[in-house]
Amino acid sequence: MLQYYCESLTSYKRLSTREVKIGNLLLGNNNPIRIQTMTTTNTMDTDATVAQSIRCINAGAELIRITAPSKNEAENLLHIKNKLSKMGYSIPIIADIHFTPNAAEIAARIVEKVRINPGNYVDKKRFDLLDYNDSEYNAEIERITERFTPLVRICKTYGTAMRIGTNHGSLSDRIMSRYGDTPMGMVESAMEFLRIARNENYHEIILSMKSSNPLVMVQAYRLLISKMDEEFGECYPLHLGVTEAGDGEDGRIKSAIGICSLLEDGIGDTIRVSLTEDPEFEIPVCKDIVARYTNRQQDNALHGDKIVLPYNPFHYKRRETNTIENTGIHSVPVVIAELNNKELITPDDLNSIGYSYNSISDKWAISDAAADFIYTGNTILNFKLPGTLKIIVNYNTWLTLKDKTSYLPLLNFSSYQLNRNKIEGTLFLLLSNKDDWQQIVDYIKKDKNVILIISNAHAAMCDVRAIICKLMNEEITYPVILNIESLKPTVDEQLIDLSTVTGGLLLDGFGDGIWFSNKGVELQNTQVSGRTYMPVTNYTQFLNNTAFSILQATRTRISKTEYISCPSCGRTLFDLQETTGKIRAATHHLKGVKIAIMGCIVNGPGEMADADFGYVGSGQGRITLYKGKEVVKKNIPHEIAVTELIELLKDSGVWI
Repeated sequence: MLQYYCESLTSYKRLSTREVKIGNLLLGNNNPIRIQTMTTTNTMDTDATVAQSIRCINAGAELIRITAPSKNEAENLLHIKNKLSKMGYSIPIIADIHFTPNAAEIAARIVEKVRINPGNYVDKKRFDLLDYNDSEYNAEIERITERFTPLVRICKTYGTAMRIGTNHGSLSDRIMSRYGDTPMGMVESAMEFLRIARNENYHEIILSMKSSNPLVMVQAYRLLISKMDEEFGECYPLHLGVTEAGDGEDGRIKSAIGICSLLEDGIGDTIRVSLTEDPEFEIPVCKDIVARYTNRQQDNALHGDKIVLPYNPFHYKRRETNTIENTGIHSVPVVIAELNNKELITPDDLNSIGYSYNSISDKWAISDAAADFIYTGNTILNFKLPGTLKIIVNYNTWLTLKDKTSYLPLLNFSSYQLNRNKIEGTLFLLLSNKDDWQQIVDYIKKDKNVILIISNAHAAMCDVRAIICKLMNEEITYPVILNIESLKPTVDEQLIDLSTVTGGLLLDGFGDGIWFSNKGVELQNTQVSGRTYMPVTNYTQFLNNTAFSILQATRTRISKTEYISCPSCGRTLFDLQETTGKIRAATHHLKGVKIAIMGCIVNGPGEMADADFGYVGSGQGRITLYKGKEVVKKNIPHEIAVTELIELLKDSGVWI
């Protein structure tokens, strides 16, 4: 039996899963983590789909998924497969099925794998609040069994693998009636179909629990593993992905948080990063993620292999802490910006962390993404700061200050032991995940005004989790700042590094702030569709923006508009990348508003999950606008739909 949901909570160990064969590719059972993507072309356009597939294969994709919304597209998969084969490509093809069992049954005879969504394979989602008694519920299961079993038997006969892919936003009314749109509802949606397959002695199955909210996604995978282990005594391979992650920096951050939070626990056998970009540009991000775990050896647990969890890993609750300065349980997580590489700091230097000074009015303007502290090392400022901002300096420099009003000292553990009695008030204590934490805990128990900074240069989430669990078990309630350093050479790699550890811990309710560092590494910019997508000229600004984006993605601190944007596919009814750019440009100032941009009715309204507003393709060149899950305007010409969306935002009172 597993300990909670993975092999080890304090060291890296791959979760043992069944081995599944997809064509000639082996997945699960400690095989390499496989990389996949999905085409965005019209499936009936054989040449375009083949060409895009080849670009993805050349970029490093190991599986290609192609939508098959009807019988015609399912049948055309044979022509696509044959053409790829003639050109020397034997990559496994996955047919993506929604709503159409007959298309799945055709595709299962042609391709190496079919993906079905249990929320809409048999059911049609009507958003009805129905109440099923046990006999009615069981009758529904019998109906599903009757409709799903033929596909299972075809897959078994043809040696075709299957992904049972639950999506948070497309749970059936039956599941919603009993479980709501919860992680457990997602799990039970998949388990209904998995039980049917197992009863047919069919096991070539991969499962996924996708959501646009990384917290929901991570909890659902954990619950699924626990449920499979409890019910079957084994786990099937897992496909990881954050659905509708979006584009650019935000899409990469949200994907890294959801995917890597699980990979850090050894969970996951194949991944897809769903970006609103051409599919070949998803592959480098996948490769950067997988590289973190390629040839990674099983770790020896620093803090004991098994721990008693002082929290529930299946339900979010923020760790209880003291309130010290503006950190702790009653405050949103803080951001510390690093300016210690400058001998002279001017007001202009604070522009990059959200503060702009007007010398004429002698006033500061403070943005929603303004850092809460700055670390200046040994540098003292010669100008007056905005009242919301405080400075962290090294202890020896702090001692020299006559006016310590805006300054707080930073000490390491040895300095803390020697000097604690000399300091009145708050201090920051910098510690490492490699330190002797039993000695530290015994020493600091009786203190009151300490903010802990846990530095984790090796970016292993399990180490920091073990430390925080130790603090909780010892009833130590100091706020904890997560200090992560990344020295990777590219923007994407640093985004993944910084998002992985901090994001995963924040999803568990750990972390009262974040402090990033990259020592001014000369970053190479990410190229997307022939343009530089995220140019970095100011590293302080890059790290500050990344910190706030991670807090936004984990929904622990909201500072900007959130976009839930699908990655496009052959069903998409308009230019998704261009439209996403237009909507982002018009609405980026609407802090806290969640806007979903969906290419077709398959991805909306269900897949919009918890979006406030939705922009959904409903026909060729036609858009339907939603407020929540309610249709507000139908069949709007694409050319004027963004303007109509803005009017809807204004009418709804969220426009600023």
